[in-house]
Amino acid sequence: MMTTTPDLSGRIALVTGASRGIGYNTAKQLAAAGAHVIAVARTVGGLEELDDEIKASGGQATLVPLDLTDMAGIDRLGSSINDRWGKLDILVANAAVLGVIAPIGHVEAKVFDKVMAVNVTGTWRLIRSVDPLLRKSDAGRAVIVSSGSAHSARAFWAPYAASKAAVEALARSWADETKNTALRVNIFDPGTSRTAMRALAVPGEDPATVTHPSETARHILGMVDPALTRTGQIYQIREQRWVSHQKPA
Repeated sequence: MMTTTPDLSGRIALVTGASRGIGYNTAKQLAAAGAHVIAVARTVGGLEELDDEIKASGGQATLVPLDLTDMAGIDRLGSSINDRWGKLDILVANAAVLGVIAPIGHVEAKVFDKVMAVNVTGTWRLIRSVDPLLRKSDAGRAVIVSSGSAHSARAFWAPYAASKAAVEALARSWADETKNTALRVNIFDPGTSRTAMRALAVPGEDPATVTHPSETARHILGMVDPALTRTGQIYQIREQRWVSHQKPA
């Protein structure tokens, strides 16, 4: 189980999608473990609520209202982190949008484009911006949040599934590029978690039957442990196991 709480004192952590759900709870737990959290999200109110909770617990956070379709803004974020801290220790790339659950031929172009812009292009631009900063850390850790949809590719989930498959490919290539450095890059499959996205995707589901995002976030903490040696793998929360990608036989 990846539910250990490492000592992250003095470490700088960047979390996207931090205004609610998994990102919100991950940011809170990283701060509680000692990290200074750079919390990124579109929703200012959610970020301010997060900041209040972190400060009330004695933690520290820097709020960054930013839409991940703002590519120049992502670049400015990386530059600002470099100017202020000179490095980044932890990246949790969590922000994503669902799009629509519909037959592939019924998906509007603007919906497909937005899913790809946020989930894929935004994640790539973020990696591009912070890769040099993570390499400056003595134990850089990157967690790319994916989904079981990347592998199941269920009917009606095409845009989201395609975006998460692409994100996993980005993470795997990045991990291979950095395998001989101190940077570890891994993929997180959160399974089912009680989030707004989950409610949108499965509107008839009883939320009480789904894992609370605070429990989901506990597994991410184990993935950013400076002692972690794995890279280029997937941690599946449902089975609580690490798995490697398999090539077709």
